Amino acid sequence: MADLPGYLRSCLHTGKLAFLAILVSGGIVLQILACALYNNWWPMLTVIMYVLLPMPLLFFAGSDSSSLFRESDNGWVNATKFLTGASAIGSIAIPAILKHSGIIGWGALAMELSSFFVFVIAIMCYISMGDENDYYSFI
Repeated sequence: MADLPGYLRSCLHTGKLAFLAILVSGGIVLQILACALYNNWWPMLTVIMYVLLPMPLLFFAGSDSSSLFRESDNGWVNATKFLTGASAIGSIAIPAILKHSGIIGWGALAMELSSFFVFVIAIMCYISMGDENDYYSFI
């Protein structure tokens, strides 16, 4: 893709950013619909986990997000992996616990979990876009 003209590369990069924006906004809409359609705002507890999810990556991994996909002897990278995994499991566990206790219904659970998976897809696309040398790694 290095032989593409500059205007075409910037257009593709803008399209990727628009795709990420659509994914994130779709996840937010699913999150709000899970609460509003069933007139029960308890599923909004997962927003806490969505806020906590990127924090270990920001604080401990820094700009080297590729180290998360390799085995490492660095304690900070291992702590980042653990805390990120705990936040991701919490994002799934909170709606499951709410459903098990009878606070939310099956529809709200399905929307919460689909919102989580839309956010995960957006994060994975963002990480794959992060390589500055290859702007088009997930096209």
